[in-house]
Amino acid sequence: MDGVLERGPVKRVSEALSANGMGKVHVLSDTARTAQDAATALNIEVGQIASSLIFRLPDGSPILIITSGRHRVDTDLVARTLGVTHLDRADANYVKELSGFSVGGVSPLGWITAINHIYIDEALNDYDAIWAAGGHPHAVFPTSFIELQKVTSAAAIAVE
Repeated sequence: MDGVLERGPVKRVSEALSANGMGKVHVLSDTARTAQDAATALNIEVGQIASSLIFRLPDGSPILIITSGRHRVDTDLVARTLGVTHLDRADANYVKELSGFSVGGVSPLGWITAINHIYIDEALNDYDAIWAAGGHPHAVFPTSFIELQKVTSAAAIAVE
């Protein structure tokens, strides 16, 4: 797919990867809009996909949960873990405004605003290599649980 690496959101991810001594963004010919799409395109298990999902805490502040593609986030469980009453799913406009990414290409790195509440699904630690969105539905990058947790300062939690 031509031009993906030149797009602003993908450039932000590439710059964040470079600044942290990580790998490079890879462009897929098939879409990676869903975890299953990405896993199929990469010929890996869906659990190796690190999906970046944005929710809102009861006070309205954003929370990023980097979850394994094999899981659906149990918002009641996560809310109890965090000691809050509930989590609300963020809509596409809020996600774009906050992160600078469109849904389907939300990366855990390269955001346009800082986010203070970041969590990572402990199930991602079951894999030596994981892949995350690179700022576009056709862009991904390889990493590991430990590396991604370190660069995002994410706290590990169970999400399911």
